[in-house]
Amino acid sequence: MEKTIPLVILGLDAGTPEFIEKWVQEGYLPNIAAIMKRGCWGRTTGIDLLNEDGVWTRMFSGIPQSQHEFYYFRQLKLGTYDLYPVSEIEKSDYVFWSLLQKQHKKVALIDVPEMSILPNLNGIQLANWAVHNSHYIPSASQPSNLLPEIRQVFGQAMNITENFISSFAKDRQIYHRLLERVEKKGRLCRYLLAKDKFDLAIIVFGECHTGGHQLWKYRPEAQGDEKVTDQSELTHSIRDIYQAIDRQIGLLLQQLPDHINLVVVSSVGIKDQYPTGGLIEDFCRKLGYQVSREPNSKPASLLSLVRQLTPEAWRVALSRYFPRETRERLLAEQFLSSTNWSKTRAFAIPSAYMSFLRVNLQGREPQGIVKVGTEYETVLQQLEEDLRQLIDPRSGQAAVKEIYRADHLFGPERHQGLPDLFVSWQPFPYFMDCVLHPKIELTQKKPDFFRGSDHSQQGFFAAAGPSIQQQGTIGEISLLDLAPTFLELLQQPIPEWMSGQPIIKSSGRV
Repeated sequence: MEKTIPLVILGLDAGTPEFIEKWVQEGYLPNIAAIMKRGCWGRTTGIDLLNEDGVWTRMFSGIPQSQHEFYYFRQLKLGTYDLYPVSEIEKSDYVFWSLLQKQHKKVALIDVPEMSILPNLNGIQLANWAVHNSHYIPSASQPSNLLPEIRQVFGQAMNITENFISSFAKDRQIYHRLLERVEKKGRLCRYLLAKDKFDLAIIVFGECHTGGHQLWKYRPEAQGDEKVTDQSELTHSIRDIYQAIDRQIGLLLQQLPDHINLVVVSSVGIKDQYPTGGLIEDFCRKLGYQVSREPNSKPASLLSLVRQLTPEAWRVALSRYFPRETRERLLAEQFLSSTNWSKTRAFAIPSAYMSFLRVNLQGREPQGIVKVGTEYETVLQQLEEDLRQLIDPRSGQAAVKEIYRADHLFGPERHQGLPDLFVSWQPFPYFMDCVLHPKIELTQKKPDFFRGSDHSQQGFFAAAGPSIQQQGTIGEISLLDLAPTFLELLQQPIPEWMSGQPIIKSSGRV
């Protein structure tokens, strides 16, 4: 009887491709280097990496962003002007390992981001034990008694949260805790995989995501307003975290059989970027796209009245002590009540970095005033023209890097919950407190959520094993090709919902 070669997928959440390739070349990541040397490697690209939220979902489901509305952790509820927080999108029926539910194959899933527990899967699942921002979602396991067992053996999960108003001492503490958690995660994975033989194992390390943002300003090539040069202890702290993960990969591979197919993959990278949310709101309001409510108009709710009567400085100071759910509710209330929707042509979904613009379209929005067709097209053209005229006075360069139309990216049949325009700002290593338009100056204040990094639009991929014949670099890879590739390596049929194609042709069996 033929047996499928086991597949092990090791993920680095926000593992920056440039860092991985550089540190492999310099000898700091020997285990990832060995995988690349005996197999193939490249970078994931494509429109489905346009924004970081939902990348893991798209990677493992093979479903393009055009077919679902998940684009940001805060979105507009379709058919309303209500904002709601999106903490997790459950695509459990469509992730590639769901096809193994009716088979005898055993699966081990450990900290796969954006995924919940999939019922009736043969094997073990541990969710949200040590992921990026793990405090937002509780840990869970399948079987249910696995989580208590892990707590008894390894103690409580180490929740480590980004903190951008921290001191050097706090950053150093977070750095050491991240290193400790990587080591603990490695021991946990070896413990779990020793329990049985698995046909598929997926393990994702989230420490390079949290550490990449938290320690960004200390790296040697850092530049801009927040660059730190006098704390050499943290100069290579991000590299240290990648090295720690590489060591755990090596220890894990020592325990696993030699005859496996192995994939290392990252979601996105990290790059210089400062918040621009205040600029896009000022853009919409000062250029007349989004019309504010009259100051003396009746508040939409009691919460709106309280907000009006509270000085802004007090509101900002107090909001820092509110839980995330409360802050999101207050933001949604402010967004809803501060706009005269019956006179608004376009508006921005509140966001930190990439901007999301939506036309107030008739038949789609509750009080839409822009007609479908020529008028809709005219508003989009005006928005694009105004955005392209924005200049950063500090550099003299265009403030906006790219403008993407959803209908051009995803086609006219795209999900109606998606924004009409995605706006990518120039990745300057400093905060743009103002930009210039020929008609007006746009300004923004330093927001409560303030950091000097966001996400790039490429990920890393490497694969090696007996079923993988390709050698060396294979260039750019579509994110949507990964799920079909994983199924190809598992010798499983590729379902109709996947539009991508396998990048590796596999014999797959022994």
